[in-house]
Amino acid sequence: MADDTLISVQDLRIHFRTVRGTLQAVKQVSFDIKKGEIYGIVGESGSGKSVTALGILRILPPNAVIETGRIMFKGRDILTLNDRQIRALRGKEISMVFQDPQASFDPVFTIRSQIGEMVRIHRKVEAKELGRHIVDLIRSVGIPEPDIRKDQYPHQFSGGMKQRAMSAMALANSPDLIIADEPTTSLDVTIQAQIMELFKDLARKLNVAILLITHDMGLIAEVCDRVSVMYAGRILETSDVFSLFQNPRHPYTRGLIDSIPRLDIDDKALTSIPGRVPNPLEPNPGCVFQPRCRFADEACSLGVPELFPVDDGIQVACYRVQQGKI
Repeated sequence: MADDTLISVQDLRIHFRTVRGTLQAVKQVSFDIKKGEIYGIVGESGSGKSVTALGILRILPPNAVIETGRIMFKGRDILTLNDRQIRALRGKEISMVFQDPQASFDPVFTIRSQIGEMVRIHRKVEAKELGRHIVDLIRSVGIPEPDIRKDQYPHQFSGGMKQRAMSAMALANSPDLIIADEPTTSLDVTIQAQIMELFKDLARKLNVAILLITHDMGLIAEVCDRVSVMYAGRILETSDVFSLFQNPRHPYTRGLIDSIPRLDIDDKALTSIPGRVPNPLEPNPGCVFQPRCRFADEACSLGVPELFPVDDGIQVACYRVQQGKI
């Protein structure tokens, strides 16, 4: 890994064993995240984004199997850690902000007790020091009157405040990486903007790396430094955010961006990507996007294209792009 690389995911493959057969959820996924970087993974529902995130923390369901891969974090392969070592890592060096904050909090305990438990799991701290630390955490994520709010229960917080409290819990042990899985799905647009501004502040001021999992291209454009586009378990394009929106290379990425409403073009009709996501129980022998791609030719159905560099820091998995035909 490069000196500034915090985590490197290499050739990760995750399958699920089901009564109908083996479901290939994540296929040969690779990416690096640098210290203090906000890295996005974007794609449709079912593309494997959340499974990738859960695989990093090894909190997959019992029927999931990590077939191959390495997840190098600060010089250690997470996949080789024993149960004690991975528990010590979770919540301390890598934290996660889940999609539904309502389901992430226990309704019968105060916010203070739940954040405090996160701290006590990983280190010994005196009660007074812990109390001050919790107030500082709540204040740092923009929750007003932290001295009062710390003793309240989750039902007394709005959706946006719960998400901020989840962020405070994620920061409790000064992690190096925060994984945010669809953190703004249930929030209105104003609160979304506030949460994204909070994430940008964390990366800028505390040098925390953030892995943002989302289906929202707008959030990617607003906060991320680099991004990988996932489809049917594979990464189809990796790029810096500016280049991705200025000049998307993969046909799927083009389709995603063309489907975004534009306020600056009055007569632009919304477009959609024809077809549907392939059945993960019946993998396509060729490119996963080939059945829906208007540029596909015979070669696209014969083999799976791998990511290849097309420009500085930009990689695309497409035979047609590689041949310079699109």
